[in-house]
Parts: sequence; C-alpha cells; structure tokens
Amino acid sequence: MDAAYNPYNPGAGAPPPELAGRDGLIKRAETALERIKRKRPTKSLIMLGLRGVGKTVLLNRIEELAEAAGAQTAMFEADPEKSLPAQLAPQLHRLLLRLDRIKRVGHELSNAFGTLRAFATAFTAKVGELEFGLSGGQATGDLAIDLTDLFVAIGEAAQKRDTAAVILVDEVQYVSKADLSALIVALHKISQRQLPLILFGAGLPQLAKLAGDAKSYAERLFDYPDIGRLDEEAARLALVEPARREDVAFADDALAFVLEETERYPFFLQVWGAKCWETAERSPITLADAKAATKAAIASLDESIFNVRLARLSERQKEYARAMAELGPGPCSSADVARALGATQSQVAPYRDDLIQKGMAYAPERGQIAFTVPKFDAFMRRRAPMPSAKTPGPKPPSGPRIRRVAKS
Repeated sequence: MDAAYNPYNPGAGAPPPELAGRDGLIKRAETALERIKRKRPTKSLIMLGLRGVGKTVLLNRIEELAEAAGAQTAMFEADPEKSLPAQLAPQLHRLLLRLDRIKRVGHELSNAFGTLRAFATAFTAKVGELEFGLSGGQATGDLAIDLTDLFVAIGEAAQKRDTAAVILVDEVQYVSKADLSALIVALHKISQRQLPLILFGAGLPQLAKLAGDAKSYAERLFDYPDIGRLDEEAARLALVEPARREDVAFADDALAFVLEETERYPFFLQVWGAKCWETAERSPITLADAKAATKAAIASLDESIFNVRLARLSERQKEYARAMAELGPGPCSSADVARALGATQSQVAPYRDDLIQKGMAYAPERGQIAFTVPKFDAFMRRRAPMPSAKTPGPKPPSGPRIRRVAKS
C-alpha cells in the first residue's frame, strides 16, 4: 500500500497514532498536576518498565499536559557520562526564563536566578549568560544542600506566580547514586514545604531499588507505577485504529498473529504495523502479509535496535548475555548463567553487573537476571554463536568462556 499513508510511527520515543491502554496513568498524572497547583500533598511519580513499553512517550504526554495546565516544565534524558547538575542546570534556567515572563511583584524569581547561578558555579554547570538582577545564592558545594535550596527557590517563585514547576527525567537509572540521593533529599524538602514543584521520571525496573538504596524514605516519596505491555484490547486498538482511519482493515487471523509475535509491546506493535502496511497490497491485511511483515520486522530490529545494543558490549559481556539467552526469554537464575559459562557466580559477577549498569539487564528478584529489551534473547541466539564446548573455563584475567550445556 502507499507508503505515504502509512499511519504507524515506530520511532524511539515517538508518539504512536493511538496511545491505547494508558488512560489510567495519564489520569493519575493529571490529578497530580492539579493537586500540586492547589498545594495539596502529592507524590512525585517514577514510571518503571522494560524498553519498548512507551515510558518516553508517556513522559512527553505528561509534559504536554503540564504545559496545557499552565505549568512550567524542564525535561531531559539522563546521561551516564554527565553529572546531574550539568544536565539539570540548563533546563532549570530555561524554566526560570519562562517564569520570568509571568510578571509579578516580589523578589522570589530574582532569588531563584541567583541561587541557580551559585549552583551552576559550584558544580561547573553551564547555563549561559544570566543577565538579570541577582540576589542571594550562596552555594555550599554540597549537592544535597544546594539542590534543595535551588528547588525551594524555584518552588517559591512558581507559587508566587500561581503556577507549578514540573521536572521530567527519562532514563533515571543512569543518575549516579550520590546524585540520586541529593535529588531525593531536595524533593523531600519540597514535599515538606508543599511547594508547587513535582518530578515525573521514567526508568528501567531496577530504579525503585536504586532509589531505595540511595535514600530509605524514597519509597514514601515516590509512586512507582509499572508500565508493562498492553492488554489484548488495548493492543488491538493500537494496531487496528490507525489503519481503520485510512480505510484499511486486518483479517482476524492476521491480527491474532501480529499480537502474538509482538507480545503486545507498544513499540513492536508500531514496527509490525508499519511492516504490515508496507507488505500488503490492499485491504484487508492478510495472514500471509503479516507473516511476510514479521520477517521484515525482525530483520529491521536486528540491524538497528539489537545490533546497536550488542555493539556496546565487551566480548565477556556478550558471552554472559549469550548464556542468558540460552536459558530462555524470561528471568533466569544467575547461578544457572554461571553454570552455563562453566564458572562460579563470583567469577562472572562483574559481567552481570556491567550488563545491569549499561541498562541491558536487570534483577527482577534477588539471584535472578533478565534482559531489559524484549526479544533480545532470540536475537542473541540468532546472531551470537556459541563458543566451542572445548573452550576452557574461566581463569582470570582472561575471564569466562561459555560452554554449551544440554537442555533438559
């Protein structure tokens, strides 16, 4: 069919043509935004989920809702190579510039700019030239103290202007433990003062534990909604409705096949939908079209999403990931992975930890490990060959090598 009319949008973080199955979470965010403006107790919210479930899409949607409600926003994606102050300061500068357009009598905004300037200076964060009359702003060099002062100053300036400050952070698991601890301390003070500042975040499933390790009271400060794959009704809607708007339908068996192949993950639904559109010559999209589209979709994922992630791994990390893949798609025992590698758990623990730090894997429970990218196990079995069974076991510093184990 005509590619110019293809309604699907499989880009990373791109809004789908039909945001199905997330109404409850969006309503929850709307309620939080309304409560924070009314100075009502409100928890910040951090969404947890695997890759491809639409966390970034939801963050962008929440940003739209906040701005439509008159709030001032600051949004960024955490970079593991940069400190939190270096990433946060420019965004808060932008937020304050927006607040400055809301003219009100008072010193709060001038104080907030001054506090930001001192913060940026203390932590060598570049925010551009601040050409405003500045007052206050004595930084200590302690991130927890200075970030708290900065958030309080911004919250007070927003309150004076009858609005709210909304900070949105994607990939929060890449914020260092020390920086995350400081962020939690600052938000705790905001909660105690009931100032109109709130954080919406998104990250991989291990983030709740990381936050708890950083500060024990984080579990009381945040809500952690789990963002998973769609239920069948929502998945059908996400796939069928965009096509219907273009007067195209799916045959029932084709629709059932695509839902099974995608496992109802939102990103995969967009990829498969786009490939079905490209493959089919006319409506309805048939089972044969869906099967041909599946081959094209898998090839596309292999060459882009999966290969890019594989390239980030060292040889030893690849071997650990390959051993995980041999044990199946779901969470597996770390002990079983070590056994497949012909090694002890302590010998391969560094590679396991590296995969988690790189966002490739997470620990659903103690002693378990799983991929953060759905279908990555199948990709590893297709693309990463198993080393010879004759390869010797691990002897530092060379590290472990996988040896094939018989499946039960």
